[in-house]
Amino acid sequence: MPGFATFAVIATAVVIAALVQGSVGLGFGLVAAPVVTLAEPSLMPGLMIWLATVLPTLTLLRERQHAQWRGLGWAFAGRVPGTVLGVVVVAVVSAQVLGVLVGAVVLAAVFLTALVVRLPDRPPVLLGAGLVSGTAGTAVSIDGPPLALVYQHVTGPQLRATMSAYFLGGAALSLAGLGLGGQLRAGQFLTAAAMVPFLLVGFALSGPTRRHVDAGRTRFAVLVVCTLSALVLVARSMVG
Repeated sequence: MPGFATFAVIATAVVIAALVQGSVGLGFGLVAAPVVTLAEPSLMPGLMIWLATVLPTLTLLRERQHAQWRGLGWAFAGRVPGTVLGVVVVAVVSAQVLGVLVGAVVLAAVFLTALVVRLPDRPPVLLGAGLVSGTAGTAVSIDGPPLALVYQHVTGPQLRATMSAYFLGGAALSLAGLGLGGQLRAGQFLTAAAMVPFLLVGFALSGPTRRHVDAGRTRFAVLVVCTLSALVLVARSMVG
């Protein structure tokens, strides 16, 4: 378990991260992962992935009827080999290199989808989004942007429910992969359990901001969060 000061810093980040994701549908890793990495790197990526099983569950309990289940099957089909690749990356490849690459791909996708291209929610696109997401989620704990860019044109409740179902299944796959690879630590789980009350606070605070996002601002919020996620990921990877 981290010391008091480190615990307080991470807890604050968890509250804010839960507020962001509870409002938009993604962004937990954007806020919390860099803070945890700087404050207590030994907690990564296990802490983030354990918490990624809690927040999506809360969202699904609230909005599960809006999830786009058909497309999720294809996304998960890509997520499985992506998770395997992510475990390999954690074990043998520099996460910094992967972080810069994934960040650059996400920034390019944001630029193209904002100005020109509308990604169709068809099987090949969803498979590709799941593959990239699974790799990045397991290796660097930021997995939302690839799939969110595909679903950026749906309503707020549909985006949040669909992404939550994806995050929950993806977290389970990542935990299984890292567990089999011997890369999970007891301290990561215990710290995650201690962070749950702070996550609940952030989720509860997301109600007013969620209504603001749903008032015609879902796509803008997705593009902003995806851009910030990519920039943070690239900066964190380059700093090392």
